[in-house]
Amino acid sequence: MAVVAAYLYRDGVRVRSVSIDEKIDCAENKSEFVWIGIADPTADEMKSLQECYDLHPLAVEDAIKANQLPKVEVYGDQLFVVARTARLHGEAIEYGETEIFVGHSHIITTRHGSERAHTALREQLEKAPKLLMQGTDYLLHAVLDYIVDGYGPLVDDIEEDVLEMESEASATFLQRDQVNHIFTLRRELSRLQRILDPMGEVALKLARQDLPCIEPDARAYFRDVQDHIRRVQVRVDGLRDALNSVFQLSTLIEQQRVGTITRQLAAWAAILAVPTAIAGIYGMNFENMPELRMKYAYFVVLALIVAICVWLYGRFRRMGWL
Repeated sequence: MAVVAAYLYRDGVRVRSVSIDEKIDCAENKSEFVWIGIADPTADEMKSLQECYDLHPLAVEDAIKANQLPKVEVYGDQLFVVARTARLHGEAIEYGETEIFVGHSHIITTRHGSERAHTALREQLEKAPKLLMQGTDYLLHAVLDYIVDGYGPLVDDIEEDVLEMESEASATFLQRDQVNHIFTLRRELSRLQRILDPMGEVALKLARQDLPCIEPDARAYFRDVQDHIRRVQVRVDGLRDALNSVFQLSTLIEQQRVGTITRQLAAWAAILAVPTAIAGIYGMNFENMPELRMKYAYFVVLALIVAICVWLYGRFRRMGWL
């Protein structure tokens, strides 16, 4: 566990640090609130936060277990939001979970399995007091937007990988490990899509529904988050289609190569069938074969074999079989 940061803010300015078991009585003005960030909280710490900020037991339980899909829950005059983070580790996408408790005068974020802390976001907002003083609903938007922006580098890395495979597939036949890599990426992208869909529903719900702690003028910010998620979804769909195209292109190239080899074998088989057939006829040892007694019969037969083979070779060359 680590309490990353816990501060009281007033009019967009950090006032002082607070303890997670300290009850803070903020003014009715939305510009005064507490922002607490915790990584991998324990049950005791969540219990302290529950007692101080009247968090719902079911939300606290979800925050401790950390095995939820993205969602928005309403508990009285508070919101509980679950979002999923993602990062690329080797060929696999690793997922984390961030729970956000939102009240009129507090916002609490708990992170599980995410190495991307909110320190940079906090520093950025503290440099813009006019934005920070808008309250916890704007801060909720900022956290969600920060999480969604983290999908960008992940998709960029996969996109570069796919472009490289497209180049290789057009130049040469893909090896077995490359084909396995294609199916691994397709599987990972499908899993990512199953996270993006509920993330989009979270942003849509915050943008359209009348929810506690969300002012009407803040809904436009969540529509912006939804738009960011939709763009990521479009890119993911495009990458899945590109991987399908890479595999199909590789398959077509291999089929073409096999077809070329088959035609070459058939052509040479036809050419070699001529001397084989003639040799087979004269290998039967019939007694009544008058041409065997001809002076130049042997040379005539050889010339005939060569002529037919040359003609067949030229014919197959013109057909593109050789």
